[in-house]
Amino acid sequence: MAYASTNPYTGEVVATFADATDEEVQVALSEAHSAYESWRETSFKDRANVMAAAAAILRRDIDKYARLGTLEMGKIFEESKKEVILSAEIFEYYAKYAEELLKPEVLPVADPAEGKAILVHEPLGIVLAIEPWNFPFYQVVRIIAPQLSAGNAVLLKHASNLPQCAAICEDLMIEAGLPKGLFRNLYAARPHTAMILNDPRVCGVALTGSEGAGVVIAGTAGKALKKATMELGGADAFIVLDDADVEKAAKWAVMGRHWNAGQVCVSAKRIIVADTLYDRFLEIYKKGVAELKAGDPMDPSTTLAPLSSQGAADDLKKQVEEAKAHGAKVEVIGAPVPEKGAFFQPLLMTGLDENNEARHWEFFGPVTQLYRAKDENDAIRIANDSPYGLGGAIFTADEERGARVAAKIRTGMVFVNHPLIPKADLPFGGIARSGYGRELIGLGIKEFVNHKLINIVDIDAPV
Repeated sequence: MAYASTNPYTGEVVATFADATDEEVQVALSEAHSAYESWRETSFKDRANVMAAAAAILRRDIDKYARLGTLEMGKIFEESKKEVILSAEIFEYYAKYAEELLKPEVLPVADPAEGKAILVHEPLGIVLAIEPWNFPFYQVVRIIAPQLSAGNAVLLKHASNLPQCAAICEDLMIEAGLPKGLFRNLYAARPHTAMILNDPRVCGVALTGSEGAGVVIAGTAGKALKKATMELGGADAFIVLDDADVEKAAKWAVMGRHWNAGQVCVSAKRIIVADTLYDRFLEIYKKGVAELKAGDPMDPSTTLAPLSSQGAADDLKKQVEEAKAHGAKVEVIGAPVPEKGAFFQPLLMTGLDENNEARHWEFFGPVTQLYRAKDENDAIRIANDSPYGLGGAIFTADEERGARVAAKIRTGMVFVNHPLIPKADLPFGGIARSGYGRELIGLGIKEFVNHKLINIVDIDAPV
């Protein structure tokens, strides 16, 4: 695997980095384990100080980190800045709440006179984090902030097109005062994944990536009897019910589908609109998409970024052509995007009936699947007609109705009257082919800890 920084806007290869050697991986494992043995005994206050320092550095140097994210994966600069701030907020969350989230729990017992039962939460060791390119810092921070706060160590295998973002994440934690070895960026080659997961000092793996990557990594972890969390793909439904504010819903849909150039696992990929609002929604939505401006992601006037690479754009084009071959109707929206750079023309896809298997695909870019729903039940049916189960959004004038419909959507997350946006104080994760496990808040920090029972029993208690 070649680690290289390639600017998606210009196509320029900025820098390349050699794969890690077997020896470097072994050194990283040894140093991580040694550091973990000390770190697990540190106080929550000491760990919180490091998390708070990391957050302060991100806020202080926001432009430096944001520019690097834009350089390596093409994200609009203002969106990069928001990602850096979100990352700082995650560090701050765990600095404030980690101790409370992991405090010992006294369990109710049938006969208190016989003793008491306590559940304690202890770190397990080294966590391997395998992270994708679409959010260079957020994806990393949402693993390292909770796991380091819990007392674990983390080794990072970041996406091959983000070598500089990966390296600066390690620099960040060193500057924040994290002891050497506790967090290490590795330009690991594919064979190193099995090497790391088979090491007894490693307790598990956290993967964010494609469904295909999930199958491989989960299989490797399973053979090694290691815990795994999988945050995989999604084809989220964006439902507009018949009582929704159609103008506002359509404007949110434009943003929900096209932020980060549509390269978001929880973006609004399948838009489902009530029949009575469909025509008006379509008019407003197409107008909004047509107004997006593709260009230099560092230019404040740009509202549509290039895809992360030319390869990603080429793969998406092939996928669209295959969907058309299955009967999908595709309409081009807006002015032509620049030929230079990894841009992709926004497309509107309809005709995805029950005989078209493309309705079950995830299109990772500015391609909108649009569905007309006869009524509320039909909208729910269409939303649940998916192998994925990550997130979704429902728009309605009646919040109780929105909550009722949300309860019927088979996903890990649903927002009402807003596109699904990750936040530092909300859990993240899905079901079905979108993976398993949760990240962030108390759920995330407890994924790689030992929930140990300590049962103190009176010596004279009966058997």
